[in-house]
Amino acid sequence: MTRPVPRARTHYRWFMTIATRWADNDAYGHVNNTVYYEWFDSAVNAWMVEQDMLDIAAGDPIALVVETSCSYFASLAFPESVEIGLAVAQLGTSSIRYRIGIFAVGADTAAAAGEFVHVVVDRANRRPVAIPADWRTRLEPLAD
Repeated sequence: MTRPVPRARTHYRWFMTIATRWADNDAYGHVNNTVYYEWFDSAVNAWMVEQDMLDIAAGDPIALVVETSCSYFASLAFPESVEIGLAVAQLGTSSIRYRIGIFAVGADTAAAAGEFVHVVVDRANRRPVAIPADWRTRLEPLAD
């Protein structure tokens, strides 16, 4: 198995900053691996809210997470903030594969990187539907 390599900041199209919390650190003094997945979810959903694509109470269709992965390259710890980079790696008929990088503030290469996959589904029956044209228009600029 080939070990993934960290991507440079230039591989990501949108960024947000998140402050780490005391509770994010584990017994080993660095951010626990589960927190990275929270950051992935927060970044994708923040971008969707910013793009007016996420209506939690009544939106239809909705996007459900079906796959995630993360590789770790460098340690991060409270009290530093982190920058989350987002790009679209693949835009399918009903699925979106996001590429996410977690960076120490100002770092050129990711401390962690992974993927986060959404499948767009009908709210009522949870069956896949085509990505709406207005969503696709907003997603395409994130593609690399």
